[in-house]
Amino acid sequence: MAIDLSFTDRFVDRHIGPSPTEIQEMLQALGLSSLEELVNQTIPASIRTQRPLALPPALSEAELLARLQELAAKNAPFRSFIGMGYYDTITPPVIQRNVLENPAWYTAYTPYQAEIAQGRLEALLNFQTMVIDLTGLELANASLLDEATAAAEAMMMLHRVARDPARNTFFVSEACHPQTIAVVETRAEPLGIRVVVGDHRTFEPGPDLFGALVQYPATDGAIYDYRDFCERVHAAGAYVVVAADLLSLTLLVPPGEFGADVAVGSTQRFGVPMGYGGPHAAYFATREAFKRQVPGRIIGVSRDADGNPALRMALQTREQHIRREKATSNICTAQVLLAVMAGFYAVYHGPDGLRRIAERIHNLTRVLAAGLERLGYRLRHTHFFDTLRIETTPEEAVRIREAALARRVNLRYYEDGTVGLSLDEATTAEELETLLDIFALDRPRTFTAAELAAEMEPGYQGPLARTAPYLTHPVFHRYRSETELMRYMHRLAGRDLSLVHSMIPLGSCTMKLNAAVELMPLSWPAFMRVHPFAPPEQVAGYREILNELEAWLKEITGFAAVTFQPNSGAAGEYTGLLMIRAYHRSQGEGHRNVCLIPASAHGTNPASAVMAGMEVVVVQCDENGNIDLEDLRAKAEAHRDRLAALMVTYPSTHGVFEPHIREVCEVVHACGGLVYLDGANMNAQVGLCRPAEYGADVCHLNLHKTFAIPHGGGGPGAGPVCVAEHLKPFLPGHPVVPTGGAQAIGPVAAAPYGSASILLISWAYIALMGADGLRRASEVAILNANYLARRLEAGYDILYRGPNGRVAHEFIVDLRPYRRQGVTEIDVAKRLMDYGFHAPTVSFPVVGTMMIEPTESESKEELDRFCEALLSIRAEIEEVLQGQADPERNVLKQAPHTATMVASDHWDLPYSREKAAFPAPWTRTHKFWPAVRRVDEAYGDRNLVCACPPVEAYAV
Repeated sequence: MAIDLSFTDRFVDRHIGPSPTEIQEMLQALGLSSLEELVNQTIPASIRTQRPLALPPALSEAELLARLQELAAKNAPFRSFIGMGYYDTITPPVIQRNVLENPAWYTAYTPYQAEIAQGRLEALLNFQTMVIDLTGLELANASLLDEATAAAEAMMMLHRVARDPARNTFFVSEACHPQTIAVVETRAEPLGIRVVVGDHRTFEPGPDLFGALVQYPATDGAIYDYRDFCERVHAAGAYVVVAADLLSLTLLVPPGEFGADVAVGSTQRFGVPMGYGGPHAAYFATREAFKRQVPGRIIGVSRDADGNPALRMALQTREQHIRREKATSNICTAQVLLAVMAGFYAVYHGPDGLRRIAERIHNLTRVLAAGLERLGYRLRHTHFFDTLRIETTPEEAVRIREAALARRVNLRYYEDGTVGLSLDEATTAEELETLLDIFALDRPRTFTAAELAAEMEPGYQGPLARTAPYLTHPVFHRYRSETELMRYMHRLAGRDLSLVHSMIPLGSCTMKLNAAVELMPLSWPAFMRVHPFAPPEQVAGYREILNELEAWLKEITGFAAVTFQPNSGAAGEYTGLLMIRAYHRSQGEGHRNVCLIPASAHGTNPASAVMAGMEVVVVQCDENGNIDLEDLRAKAEAHRDRLAALMVTYPSTHGVFEPHIREVCEVVHACGGLVYLDGANMNAQVGLCRPAEYGADVCHLNLHKTFAIPHGGGGPGAGPVCVAEHLKPFLPGHPVVPTGGAQAIGPVAAAPYGSASILLISWAYIALMGADGLRRASEVAILNANYLARRLEAGYDILYRGPNGRVAHEFIVDLRPYRRQGVTEIDVAKRLMDYGFHAPTVSFPVVGTMMIEPTESESKEELDRFCEALLSIRAEIEEVLQGQADPERNVLKQAPHTATMVASDHWDLPYSREKAAFPAPWTRTHKFWPAVRRVDEAYGDRNLVCACPPVEAYAV
C-alpha cells in the first residue's frame, strides 16, 4: 500500500453530522443497506444525473486558508475615495469579535419565534430607533437589501399609496447615484411606471406624478435645500423620497423636517466593511400613515402573557408568505446581521461619537477643498459634507488619474471630465497630503494640510445645519466602556436560540453548519476594504473567486451562465422572471405575461411574478401534494398564447421529489413558456441531479441554505441565478461596472456582484467539500429527513410522501387532527422551546402543520433528541385529548415557561414546575430559557411601537 501524502483531516467529516456508523444505523432503521438504495427510492430515475460532478479535489482547511491568502494577495490594496454610497469605515473590534465572528449571532434564524429571539429583536429595535431619530420620520423597518433597491421599494410603496391609475410618473433626480437610478428604472418598467430623470431644480410636477426621488447630499456632494421642491411635489398631490447619507444627518437637517415622506439609504458606513459591494443593511423610514404599506419587516413592542414588554415582528399580515400576489413586496430576506452591527456601532459611539466622526470627515474635506483651491482648482459646489467635485479639463483628469494610480489611489471620474472624491472615517492626515500631491501634478506645493487646518474653524458651517437632537434613548449613552458593551452584546445573544444551542429544523429554509474556516476571510482587509466600483485589474483575487464559483455552480446545476447580482433568493426569483420576459420580447412575443404557480409554492413566487409584471395563475396540487398534471395541462393550454413561465420548487415544498417533473417542464415548453425552478431545495440535488438536465430554463440558488452562508438572524442572503444558453444574453447589467449579457436587463442590485463578500463562504464550502463531499451532503440530508420521518410516524401523521414512501430532505407533520380539542401547531411550537428547540416551519405550506428539515450537519444524537422532544410533546397532547389535562391550563397552552415564572413564589398551574421547565433529561444539564412568555401578537399590531420605549416601560 502506498503512502498517502495528503492531509488526514477531511472537512467533509466535520460538515456532515452523522458518523459512518450512525449512517449505517439510520439506514438499518429504514430497512436499507446503502445511501444509494435510499436515493434510488427517493429521486426519480428519470432525472438522476449520469455524469458525476467535475470539480477540483477537496481541500483541507489548512490548504483552503493558504489558497485564500494567495487570492487575497491578488487584490491590489488601493485606497478608494470613489464614494457613490460606499465608504471605508472602522469596524470596532468589539463588534467584529462579538457579533460578526460570533456564531450565537450569525447562526440564528429569522425571528419568527419571538420568545426565543428577544436579543436580536432588541438589537433591531435599536437599529430602527437610530434610523427614526436620524431621519426625523416616525417609522422605520428592520432593514432592506441595499440603498438602490430600498429606493425602488419606496417608489413601489408610493405607487400603491397613490391609488390613482392616472398618477403613473415617478421623478428621479439626476443627482442620485447612478446605480440607484438604474435599479429604480429596472423595477419600474414591468409595472408600467414612467420614470423621468432630470434636474429637480427645474422639474415641474404634473397631475400624473405620484412620487419623486432626490439624493441628500447629492451623488457629487452638493447639499441642496429641498424644501421648495417638497412643497411643489406635495402641492401636486405626490410624495417625496429622500435617499440620505445617514452619517451626514448627524450634521444636516433630517429629511423628515424638510418635507420628505420616505427616507432610504445605506448603513454601510456604520461599521460595516465595503466587502466589494455587500452585504450591507439598507434603511427605510417613513410616516406612520404608511405603516401597512411598508416593505420588509418591522420590529414592534408588544407584551407577553404576564403583561411584560416583549418584542416581535409586527404587522406580519403584510408579508409575502401570507399575502402572496397581493403582498406589498417580495422581500423575504432582511440584512439582520448587518443591521445589528450598524445598530451596535451607534450604541458604541453614541450621538456625540457619531457627530465627532461626521465632523472629522467634514473637517478633513474642508481642508482638502481649501488645498485644492490653493492649487488653482475650482470646486463645483460650495457646500458639501464629505464629497467634492473638482472642475478639471479632460487633459487634467487623465493626468490626475495617472498620478492617483501611481500612488495606489482610486478617485471618481465623471464623463464630463471632472473628478470627484469622497472622504470617510478611515481617512488619515497622511492621505490628505497624498491627495494634494496627486492634484498638484508634480508641481511644488508650498503648504501642508496641517497648515491649512490650523487656519480654519472646525465644524459644519454650511446651510441646513441640524438642530434637532437624536439618539436620546439611554441605550445610546450607557455602554461607553468596552466592558459594558461586551456584556450587553453577550446578554442579548443569550436571549436568542441559535445553532450554538441546538438544531434549527425549519423546513424550506433551514440552517446547516456555517463552518468557521469558511467565514474567516470576512475579517480580512484584502477582501473587506474593496470598493465595488474599483477597477477590475485591482480585484484579480475577487474575480478569480467569482469565476471559479460561477464555473462550479454551472457544473452543479447544468446551466450555461450565472449572475451573482441578486442579494436574496426572492431577488433571484425576480431577476429570473425579468430575464424570461426579456427573452420573450426578443422573440417578438412580449405579450407573454402569464405565470403558472403551484398552490404549494413559496409565497415569494407569486409576489415576485407580480413585481415582474406577470399575471399569476394558480395550478392545483393533487391529493399526494404533487402538481396536478391535468390542471397544469388545462391551464397551460388555456393560456397558450400568453404563457410566459411556470415557477416550480423542486423537490416540492411538500417535501417530495415529484416523479413527473420532466413532463411538467415539457407541458410548459410545448405551450411556449419557460420553466423557472425555485432552487431553495437544491441542497437535496447537488451531485444527484441537475435542474438544467430535466427541463428547467433558469433557477436561483439560496446560498445561505445549500451553500452554507449563515442566516444571520434573518439575513444576509444571496440568490445567484443560473440560466440556460438561450437566457445568457439577458443577464443583468450595471451602469458603473460592465456586467451581464449582450441584451442585459437592468441592474437588480446596487453593486455589480451583489453581496460579493459572502460569496467567499460558498466558494470555500465547495472547495472544501469537493465533488464526493457535496454528493454525500445531499444523500445525508435525505437520510436525516427520512430517519426523522420514520421515528416520528409513531406519533404523528406524515402528510406527503413519494411513490416509494420516502420523503425528500424535508417533510410535513400534520397537527390538524388535534385542533378540535384546542391543541394547535402554535402550541407545539411554543412547547418545543421548553425542550430547548426552535420550532420547525409552522403552517407552511399547509395550515395547521409543521415542515421539518434537519440538514446533513446534524448528528444522529441530535436527531434522536429532537424526535424524543416531539414524541414527548405528543404524549402531552394525548393528555389533553383524553381529558387528563386542563384544556387551557396545560403545559402546551402555557408554553413557553420562563425562569422567572418557574422561580416565582406563586404557582397555581395544575402541573409541576419540573414538568414545565425540565421535560426532558437534557434540560437538566443544558437548559435554554425563553426570555419571555408567549407574546401577544394582536396587541403589538393594535399598538404599534417600533422604536425603543422608555426604560420605565421595562420596570416590573
